[in-house]
Formats: sequence, C-alpha cells, structure tokens
Amino acid sequence: MTTTLITPDTTPKPHAGAPPKLSADRLRLAQLETLNTPRLRYGLLARALFKQMDLVYGKERTLVKFTMLEFIARVPYQAWERMGYHALARVRRRSALAKRVHERIAETREEQDNEQWHLLILQDLVQRAGHKQSFLLHRLAPWLVAFFYYHVSWLLFLVKPEWSYRLNADFEDHAEHEYMAYVAEHPELDRTPAPTTYAEEYGHYATVADLLRQIGHDERVHKEDSVVHMKAPRFQDAPEPAGSAA
Repeated sequence: MTTTLITPDTTPKPHAGAPPKLSADRLRLAQLETLNTPRLRYGLLARALFKQMDLVYGKERTLVKFTMLEFIARVPYQAWERMGYHALARVRRRSALAKRVHERIAETREEQDNEQWHLLILQDLVQRAGHKQSFLLHRLAPWLVAFFYYHVSWLLFLVKPEWSYRLNADFEDHAEHEYMAYVAEHPELDRTPAPTTYAEEYGHYATVADLLRQIGHDERVHKEDSVVHMKAPRFQDAPEPAGSAA
C-alpha cells in the first residue's frame, strides 16, 4: 500500500489590511471597473489638496506626480496608528476591546507598508525613466504637505473618526482613478517589461501597465476599508462582549 504524505500548507495568509494580488486578466477587468465607476464626491479638504497638486505639478498625469501622491498617502495610516496606540493604553485592561484595537493597529501598519512599497516602486520607475527631481518641488514641498496632512488626519480622527476616514477614502479614490486613467492614456506600458527591483516583496508583473494597475487596485481596497470604518463605532464606544475581563 502506498502511503501519501500530506504536507501542511505553510503559505503565509494575507492580513486583512493586505490588498489581494490579481492576475493580468483580473487587473484589466479592475481597470475597466474603475474607469466606468464615477469618482466619489470629494470633500472640501480633498478638493483643495488635489487642486494644490495640480498647481504645483501640473494637471497632466505623470509618474513624478504619482510619487508625490504616494509620499502623502502613507500619512493617514501613520496618524491612525498613533491614535490606536493611545487607545490601546486606555483599554489595555479590557482584553476583548484591547485585542480589537491591536488588530486595527496591525491593519493600519500593513496599509502604511503597502503605500510605502508604492512609493519605492514609483521612485524606481521615475529614476529608470531619467526624470529630473528638484529638492524644492520633490522633497521639501511634499514633506510640508505630508506634515500638514498628517496633523489634519490626526485632528479629524480625534474629533470625529469618520471625518478622517472620509478624507482618506477621497484621497484613495482619486489615486485609484488616476492610476487607471494613466495606464489607459499610455498603451505602450503594456509592452514595457516591469522592473523586478521590488518583485520579491511586492509581486511579479509582466508589464509596467499591470504593475500600475495593481497599485491602482490597492488604492481601491484602501478606499473600501476607509468607507467601512467610517461606519464603525469608536473603540471607546464599542460594547465589551459579555464575560470579558474587566
């Protein structure tokens, strides 16, 4: 009788905050879905931010402009992580609630890391294309905007968390549509091999078009996550399950 050995599946399971990696066909479908879906009705703060980006970097969609978007995109998740640790210090003796707070901190960290990979990938593409970047416009200016955006996200969360999540949903929706529209405007990207600089960490893609489509889909997942949390109760208002430790 032949004995069959069953090897346990040791493949790491993605965290709730990690966007799924899509096949080439699914990425093309995701792009069509985005292009056929109206943008959100952006709030005043989001519209002001996008207007500022257009004034400084132009209305044209470019890889350099996308690096500026990604530099800023990490900021809300950093603010929420900070607020999560403050909340964890207050509820640490309520084990069930503390566990939920910690899980949310882990999600925001993973989303923040995902945005960091976007920035590294975009910066790599910009360097390979030989685009020039100045200290004033591409280092100092985005740092100042990110500094302002961080504190706005933090203050909004402090006053009313759903306001902070709504601002981020607007930002991520804008990024999702910008990436997908950029790929549609540049059909040559479907014939351009994707660099493998960060392939081991982010994923292997045959073309730059698919790489950017994946980034655009990531932004959609982040947007949907923010929309979900807009409707969620504050951690301090969430009821403690019966039987939980006091």
